[in-house]
Amino acid sequence: MKEVIVSMKNIVKTFPGVKALDNVNFELRSGEVMALLGENGAGKSTLMKILSGVYTKDGGTMTIFGKEYDNLTPKQAQEVGVAIIHQELNMCRHLSVAENMFLGRERVGTVMLKNAEMEAEAAAILNDLKIDINPRQIVGELPVSRQQMVEIAKALSIHAKVLIMDEPTSALTAKEIDELFRIIRKLKEDGCGIVYISHRLDELKAIVDRVTIMRDGQYITDGDFDSMTMDQIIANMVGREIKEQFPRVECEKGKKIFEVKNLNAGRQVRDISFSLYEGEIVGFAGLMGAGRTETTRAIFGVDPKTGGQIFLDGKEVRISCPMDAIKAGIVLAPEDRKKDGLCTKLSIRHNLALPNLDLVCDKLGVIRNSREDKLCEEAVKNLMIKTPNVEINAANLSGGNQQKVVVGKWLARNSRVVIFDEPTRGIDVGAKVEIYNLMNKLKQEGIAVMFVSSELPEVLGIADRVIVMCDGRITGEVMARETTQNEVLKYATEFEKKQVG
Repeated sequence: MKEVIVSMKNIVKTFPGVKALDNVNFELRSGEVMALLGENGAGKSTLMKILSGVYTKDGGTMTIFGKEYDNLTPKQAQEVGVAIIHQELNMCRHLSVAENMFLGRERVGTVMLKNAEMEAEAAAILNDLKIDINPRQIVGELPVSRQQMVEIAKALSIHAKVLIMDEPTSALTAKEIDELFRIIRKLKEDGCGIVYISHRLDELKAIVDRVTIMRDGQYITDGDFDSMTMDQIIANMVGREIKEQFPRVECEKGKKIFEVKNLNAGRQVRDISFSLYEGEIVGFAGLMGAGRTETTRAIFGVDPKTGGQIFLDGKEVRISCPMDAIKAGIVLAPEDRKKDGLCTKLSIRHNLALPNLDLVCDKLGVIRNSREDKLCEEAVKNLMIKTPNVEINAANLSGGNQQKVVVGKWLARNSRVVIFDEPTRGIDVGAKVEIYNLMNKLKQEGIAVMFVSSELPEVLGIADRVIVMCDGRITGEVMARETTQNEVLKYATEFEKKQVG
């Protein structure tokens, strides 16, 4: 058995009014990938922030490489050999790769920084990982996937032997994920212990050795990944059996609600045409950079259109800004819900009311509390938003409940078309099912539903019809139940094919 390099026993952490960790146990061995699993709010990130020095624990013991520590600062954790790569990358975008790697521990000469020495060492580490990045490259000019590789290289530059990865594949393509897994395997061979936090359970089999499962701030179980079935893992995570991972509701296809004709916007939205009908969910599939998100932004009026027409219930609507779309009844739950969909420092109440001021105000522009209360009560009840009250800040909600708030503010307007862009990114398996059920509910109510997803099993499991994009064009359209992942991928890589009619 490999050496235990991290041992956390009976860890307790309390925030005002919330016991985030309740006597949690966790072990990590050298040269292994340990998947730390649980729903949003299970306490995974809190536990890892204690290990990496971001939070202090209120109780329990923590032993790293055989030495017990009461609490650590982030700098002390680095010195011990613990590094964390957060889901939202923590990079200085205006600095070079080398400058980011040595930030806070720069090599200093008599008068000036030893830039050449730092660049040479950065190049050696990147070369060792077989990562082709120039150490002088400005980080902000790199795609997210390459920034993540820089974070890994930075961890190795401090000789980290405990590497924590929080949702490392959430913004990566399949090819980039393969590259990340190659690096993880190399780190394992070098004896590094890796804590891997992910909601993408299907990718675990490629790299994971053992699993630790948490629920509601408590340790539930751990064990070898190969000895557990996926159903057992999910049941332990959510505390119940999820009988159907992709619940599908059958509805009769009704009339055409929404139509896009020959839409053009920039280089990634080229001559796009499609229709949405009552009683169906339409999924948009494709590789990263295919133009799916750009298409949703052009429809919603975020990005300027250079051509094309949009029709709702047979009548053309002119959309030059998001407010035009909202007034018409076309709404978007964006890819980055925290950045573009919510005001995280405001309460649920204010998030729900903000885009609906015309509904909650009287003729003089004064907010009527009774109208606002009714709007909030209906959203919480109809969407089953889990919250003690609507005065809680949106930032304190789980990812799934944040997504429900985003949708709730639009449904108050009796919207006719709801567009979801990556609706389940970064949320746990239980919350995903709730989002799928929400989409099914909209479908049953005759609302046109369109959603973009990079997860093919999700697209094929939930959508009735799938539209595939590649290089800014629609290259295929198939019925979900009559196709395969391979066929969808074939359309997703047909860069020269013209639009299907």
